[in-house]
Amino acid sequence: MEVIVVGGGASGLLAAGVAARRGYRVTVVERNPRMARKVMITGKGRCNVTNACSVQDCVANTPGNGKFLYSAFSAFTPQDTMIFFEEQGVPLKTERGNRVYPVSNKAVDIVDALVSFARAQGCRFKTGRVTRLLLEDNVCCDVELETGETLQAYAVIVCTGGCSYPGTGSTGDGYELAQQAGHTVIPPRPSLVALNTVEDWCAELQGLSLKNCALTVYDTQTGKTVYTDFGEMLFTHFGVSGPIVLSASVHLHDAVEGRYTLSLDMKPALTPEQLDARLVREFDESHNACLGNLLSALMPRSMVPVILRLSGIAGETKCHSVSRTQRGRIVALLKNISLTVSGLRPFEEAVVTAGGVSTREINAKTMESKLVSGLYFAGEVLDIDAYTGGFNLQIAFSTGYAAGNHV
Repeated sequence: MEVIVVGGGASGLLAAGVAARRGYRVTVVERNPRMARKVMITGKGRCNVTNACSVQDCVANTPGNGKFLYSAFSAFTPQDTMIFFEEQGVPLKTERGNRVYPVSNKAVDIVDALVSFARAQGCRFKTGRVTRLLLEDNVCCDVELETGETLQAYAVIVCTGGCSYPGTGSTGDGYELAQQAGHTVIPPRPSLVALNTVEDWCAELQGLSLKNCALTVYDTQTGKTVYTDFGEMLFTHFGVSGPIVLSASVHLHDAVEGRYTLSLDMKPALTPEQLDARLVREFDESHNACLGNLLSALMPRSMVPVILRLSGIAGETKCHSVSRTQRGRIVALLKNISLTVSGLRPFEEAVVTAGGVSTREINAKTMESKLVSGLYFAGEVLDIDAYTGGFNLQIAFSTGYAAGNHV
């Protein structure tokens, strides 16, 4: 009995190897000459392969339908992922935030391990693009390639990825295949992606990284707080990026211009009163200094002109001349610099894709379609997405394992 795995990425290779290990003849159809091209670029080429945390933490770090994955995460945990790669001869190490990497810091080692595992189980590999699922009496029986060739299948596992980094082959093919089978596809959108802002002063700070910044995201339509975080962010020529911004993007479901605003707190460890008291002390000690020079001690030098302009105070103003009201404006800016989101950066720059095949139409334990027998989905093609830290690859491994183990 032949199992066709459509897509040779992280979820596809693990699903293929697991299914073959159970005695099935498995063919992996991959459109690229090389397998798992997207895995090659994850973690800046180092490959953050998983997160050494509990199943509960995995679910909590998957805001996009994380509860759907409880069964899959439990059947193939982050610890199982680590054991798997160690057994494949890839030593691993755990870094800050429980992020797990190969000791070699080379993503290619993870890719080679996945390919070797599938080959060792007897999987065959075919270069091609599946463009059609052939259904008969609500059963998926064959697939058709772009060339017109038909491959017979006892079961089909679709692991085509999403739309992010389309240069690696993730161009949304799986969504069309799912719709052919009658599945609902939640409109895909970029996730874990940088944000464009209305304010053009971000470009003046291009390359500036704030290490200990607090970020709060507000929805102007509902008046509610969407997301809060603390950590590192980066100013760019188009707006903002960095770890806390990428995580925030997961929650921006309809990022039309003006809907979401960002509040940056550059001094999260201090209350406004404490920050004001510090300014008073600094002004008293350097009462003849120019305000612009003194502020350089409180923030990155490149940010001083921006803060002065937003506060409406001249940099040449002597500290002893700064009024209480002016001092209050400086404190308010340091505690709450507001930015308006004008949109998400494109799929070409997104780490993962949000949206995809509706999880309501998928069996959470087996990854089989509830609409068509013999059809399974795994990985990023599903409407599931998580924060950075190895969680998205763990989703790929857990759903791939579930599909391969239950096909």
